[in-house]
Amino acid sequence: MKTSAPHIVSAFEDALKRLKSAIVQMAGAAETQIDQALTCLAQRNPELAREIVESDARLDSFEHDIEAHCMRLLALRQPVADDLREVIAALKIAGNLERIGDHAANTAKRAVAIFSLSDSGSLAGLPQLGRLVRERLSAVIDAYVDNDGEAALRIWRTDDEVDALYTSLVAEVERSALAAPEQFTAHMHMMMIAKNLERIGDHATNIAEVVYFVSTGQTLLDQRPKADHSYDPVG
Repeated sequence: MKTSAPHIVSAFEDALKRLKSAIVQMAGAAETQIDQALTCLAQRNPELAREIVESDARLDSFEHDIEAHCMRLLALRQPVADDLREVIAALKIAGNLERIGDHAANTAKRAVAIFSLSDSGSLAGLPQLGRLVRERLSAVIDAYVDNDGEAALRIWRTDDEVDALYTSLVAEVERSALAAPEQFTAHMHMMMIAKNLERIGDHATNIAEVVYFVSTGQTLLDQRPKADHSYDPVG
């Protein structure tokens, strides 16, 4: 009986490593979807948009597998302290990554819808917002892999950068809509794209909060810095 304890501990550590690896793989799939969505913003490519929508099912499958893995660990291993935080974090991060995939797919569909219009206008600074949220997601996953609470905190504190750019883009689209009311449909699609990208940034910030909690055992109780004072077109 005395020799079973190390084996049990080792098996649990391996299970946690597999869980973390699954999160990293899911994050990679989400990052790919964002990259493809940004490509859709740069070119008329309805085929790519369809690929993004279809690949969204892969993220759903990742989330379900991670949830099942977490439930097994909770039921069979009954983790506590640091290990429990790891399992809870995986559940939360997987949920945020799944929503990121949804927003990336919505961005691609809206981009194709804009390009299908005879007069679509300018996409303004939307690609810049997309690159910013993509960089934030990549950085926060690196922080998760490295268990770097300080890096997660830095990402959390710069959430207002995304909000400020989003607010300026919405104002720009509103001005353009007033100047060219005949392009109303295109401008509404632009608003929706901007909001989807901004929400990807929000989910990256959510993940930063989770990573900070895993690393330190503390929650970020301060109000998240926000610079978004725009009208939310999707409620």
